[in-house]
Amino acid sequence: MIGLGTATAQLDTSVNIAFPAITRGFDLAISDIQWVVICYVLTYASLLLALGRIGDTIGHAVVFRTGLIWSAVALLLVGYAPSYGAMLLFRCLQGVGAALVLSCGVALVTSLYGEKRRSRALGIYTMMMALGLMLGPLLGGALTAVWGWPAVFWFRIPIAIAALLLLRGMPSPPPRQTGDGFDVWSGIALIVGLVTMLLALNRMREFAAIPLGLFSVLSFAGFGFRQSRAEYPIIATNVLKSPGFALLNLVSVTANLAAFSVWLLVPYYLTRIPGHTLAESGAILAAGAAGAVLAAPFGGRLIERMISAERLAIAGAAVIGAGLLLLSAWTEQTSTALQVAGLIVQGIGLGLFQLAYADMVTAALPIGDRGVAGSLTLLTRMLGTVTAASVVLMIFEILQIRHGFFAAFRQTFQLAALLPFVSAGLLALLPRKIAH
Repeated sequence: MIGLGTATAQLDTSVNIAFPAITRGFDLAISDIQWVVICYVLTYASLLLALGRIGDTIGHAVVFRTGLIWSAVALLLVGYAPSYGAMLLFRCLQGVGAALVLSCGVALVTSLYGEKRRSRALGIYTMMMALGLMLGPLLGGALTAVWGWPAVFWFRIPIAIAALLLLRGMPSPPPRQTGDGFDVWSGIALIVGLVTMLLALNRMREFAAIPLGLFSVLSFAGFGFRQSRAEYPIIATNVLKSPGFALLNLVSVTANLAAFSVWLLVPYYLTRIPGHTLAESGAILAAGAAGAVLAAPFGGRLIERMISAERLAIAGAAVIGAGLLLLSAWTEQTSTALQVAGLIVQGIGLGLFQLAYADMVTAALPIGDRGVAGSLTLLTRMLGTVTAASVVLMIFEILQIRHGFFAAFRQTFQLAALLPFVSAGLLALLPRKIAH
């Protein structure tokens, strides 16, 4: 049921397929549609850690249920938006709901299943997250064709309500009894730092990225200063100072950066190959998420019985790199079977890596900080995808001007494949213990 509630956020991939309909509905330029994504992503990504700490303080179930109610209302408002400006405002509200839900999902799952079954629970949860990503484009295309773009928002309202009703009987772990509170000034500095950093990454090719980046650095410096003196820090200071913990999260950013290149470039490749309908292209693209769906629960059992999370993360990163190398070999004549095979390999690697990384982060932080741990896993994933949207596309465009589309496609994936292999090497350097 936690996975069902989380689907209200993960199924937002259905919105991408409705972009042309939204553009026509509000008479927009194509470049304007990016704000539908930016308003949503900036809001929920910047709030994750702060809301994770609030969940650790007042109870994860309370925050999760509040998020489901908030999401249902926001989704209704977005679908009824009378103007594009109103739609963007309601997308920000939807981002708040997504942050409330996603910030406490991992904490709820691990608290219900216990430490001995933590890896298995995280595997199932990672599978549900990937399943939402996979089904979003498939459902979005069908819904938009029949009922128009508002349907990609409205269809999630019954899901949120159903999850809310089914969670009534779920045992609620008690909130922390240690008297911990929430440091508001740390939260404000963190949110401002994340918003400006994400905007800087999004505007990397523009001059505006420089002042945004500088402001982000100042905000994070203020956050660090406040954390070192706060009675109730958002992240335990001894963990923040651990080089191994910092390296682990950096590796997550780089691995997800490389993996997201698939979602950026493969759709353009498929449109240039004759014989693929829109539905077929969507199904091929979903093969990567299908690989993650298959791999994540299997990886959870592996961690329980056979292999450490650290070694599984190394293997997962290497498999991501292998999958991207397979994609770099695509030509105009590559068969659909080989296209699907490459995407599945990359997806399997991503599923294994994301599961192992989530397990390592939750183990590194104290049990009472599981809301922060779950939020951090999603935040590093988001940082990777936002960076990819700027860096990968910039590299691809430069190569395309010089060599043409298909050569640029292959060369970009060859470069992207280096990142997971480097990530695997960095993971091998991690100290065995990165937490207390």
